[in-house]
Amino acid sequence: MSEYLIIINYICKQQILIFMSMKFKIIIILLIFSFKGILIFGHEGMWIPSLLKVIEGQMKSDGLELSAEDIYSINNSSLKDAIVHFGGGCTAEVVSKQGLILTNHHCGYSQIQQHSSLENNYLKDGFWAMSKSEELTNPGLTATFIVSIKDVTNEVFIDTASLSSAEFKKVISKNIKKIQNQEGNQPNYSYVVKPFFYGNKYYLITSKTYNDVRLVGAPPSSMGKFGGDTDNWVWPRHTCDFSVFRIYANQENEPAEISENNIAYNAPVALDVKVSGVKENDFSMVFGFPGKTEQYLTSNAVDNYINIILPARIEMRKNSLKHIDASMDLSESNFIKYASKQSRISNAYKKWIGQDLGLRKKQAVDKKRSEEKKWVEKSPSNQLLLDRLFTLEEQKIKYQLAYSLFIELWYYGPEIIRFSNGIEKLKGAEEFENKMTNKQKNSINYFKNYDAKVDKEVFKSLIPIYLKHLADDLEDPLMISAIQKFDNENLFVDNLFEKSKFTNLEATLKVLNSNKKSFVKYLEKDPVVEFASNLYKHFLNDILPKYRKLEEEHQFVMGKYLKSLMESYPERSFFSDANSTMRLTYGKVEGSKPRDGMSYDWFTTIDGIIDKYNTGESDFKIPTRLQNLYNEKKYGRYGANGTLNICFLGSNHTTGGNSGSPALDSKGQLVGINFDRTWESTMSDVLFDENICRNIMVDIRYVLWVIDVYAGAGHLVNEMNLVE
Repeated sequence: MSEYLIIINYICKQQILIFMSMKFKIIIILLIFSFKGILIFGHEGMWIPSLLKVIEGQMKSDGLELSAEDIYSINNSSLKDAIVHFGGGCTAEVVSKQGLILTNHHCGYSQIQQHSSLENNYLKDGFWAMSKSEELTNPGLTATFIVSIKDVTNEVFIDTASLSSAEFKKVISKNIKKIQNQEGNQPNYSYVVKPFFYGNKYYLITSKTYNDVRLVGAPPSSMGKFGGDTDNWVWPRHTCDFSVFRIYANQENEPAEISENNIAYNAPVALDVKVSGVKENDFSMVFGFPGKTEQYLTSNAVDNYINIILPARIEMRKNSLKHIDASMDLSESNFIKYASKQSRISNAYKKWIGQDLGLRKKQAVDKKRSEEKKWVEKSPSNQLLLDRLFTLEEQKIKYQLAYSLFIELWYYGPEIIRFSNGIEKLKGAEEFENKMTNKQKNSINYFKNYDAKVDKEVFKSLIPIYLKHLADDLEDPLMISAIQKFDNENLFVDNLFEKSKFTNLEATLKVLNSNKKSFVKYLEKDPVVEFASNLYKHFLNDILPKYRKLEEEHQFVMGKYLKSLMESYPERSFFSDANSTMRLTYGKVEGSKPRDGMSYDWFTTIDGIIDKYNTGESDFKIPTRLQNLYNEKKYGRYGANGTLNICFLGSNHTTGGNSGSPALDSKGQLVGINFDRTWESTMSDVLFDENICRNIMVDIRYVLWVIDVYAGAGHLVNEMNLVE
């Protein structure tokens, strides 16, 4: 479940080279990164697959029956070749040699929603292609495989000794481009050098992306999202969180744009699917693309996050959801329109609440302070380094907050802001007429899922919150001046929607069908266009540059800080924070006792679905067919002990981006699909506690049962290699 990944990736591209300076001599401390003699805490960490040989012994002592080479190899087929970066934000896994992949229902949700209508409501009823000809194309959806991960740290740092900070960045940039260009001579491959350990290490990641990924199957949302917001981030869980897609390729099995001439991808590796299930304390692994963690933040940064950033984010999302949820309850049409948007907004909202509770309960700030005190005692220079970090964090926080507020308003707030801004960008576009024609098509799709009344209420709710949290000296004078012309923000927003051309399809198409001169006049008179333009320019000119500068300085000092920690504690394990690159985490199948008087069993069964359904709550509705199959106890080969296992817990260290990741046993066989964490575990992005942090996986037997018995799509199961 990932948030902010698109924006984070954008910022990273703009400022990837921010970690070093002249004073940072190029002493990489390779011995530190060899991890020799390190005490490994088995359940914590997101490990770079190319480094698994270092922890192979520990993993085997915990139950792994594979070698590191079986998991990651560049010379032979390995498990990594079945792991897919799905759509850039989730993970999927190949389960048949015909390119069939499994991911989460919530990862495929927007595609399911796009194909849904009142006549064919796949969100409500589910969708199952009974032949390849019925599988649905999804423009823009991608499936990426990792070819190799190569340490290029030494090459990146060539000719960087004794340079000024500015020159250092230039040389680093030049070296990275050289590395990427030298490798980048194969068609259909991508070559990216990414920093790890706050720039103390660099890896070249070679990947291959397929652009034709088709929807094959999805259960009804009443199963795929069973429990809704009530159960999100909660245990016990009974969610059927999976969807099925297929990768297509050209006749040579290479990536190609969507075409009826494409054929199912011939996968070199497909995971074996285990139908005999898992047991408590079994070894488990999760293999995927975790988005972002911040394990090494200082106490001051964590304190700012808890007391400044989280409250503002939570308040913004709470008020958006208030209006979106109400509209979805009123009509099936609005439910379809806003289902994907609501899911995207509510997911992080509840996660952030859990993070806040967990970090406070576990006294994360005090723990960090205690660790910092011990570290400072090791060297007088450490206090100076910590003071420098604290100073930068205090300088940065108001810009960090402003950045977060902008993201909430621009990307997760009223849609009319970004939509109108996108139209304004056509004003100076080359091939104006072609761009206008394309925008007309896009507008038809946009208004298919838009309700101006809902958007207006969201707008009214968020503007006062945005201004309340924003520092006075960072307010946009043009926005304040525009609002002050009215008695209150509500009247200001009413005026925007009353006078804008971009609140309905008919008026929008009229603008987009005009000649260039008339088009420009429309834009100049439109108040929403003016508002969006001013908001964006203010962010780009007055907030983002200062935020980037302070963030660059902070990242640079964090690199020194982490380097010092590793030198100070050579006996400890240090894993690189997640950054949307391929990682493996391992632990075991186990429950937990998260707080006094509460114990989480390690698995759930179909009986729990019926128990929740019997409460009558709207989030626990289920299809009649599911009830009938339960009453008849028709579980086929997938049941055991008179019931059907649904979900299970593990002590694997996961985060957003791991959604859809395969849960693997000691032999690398698929036993489940990762989709969530318990509420107490949401804090693990900042502080991992192996006693309570648990990831939630849907049992693969439930997935197979839904496909085969419930949906009658046994032909898909027949593609898979099932093992006992």
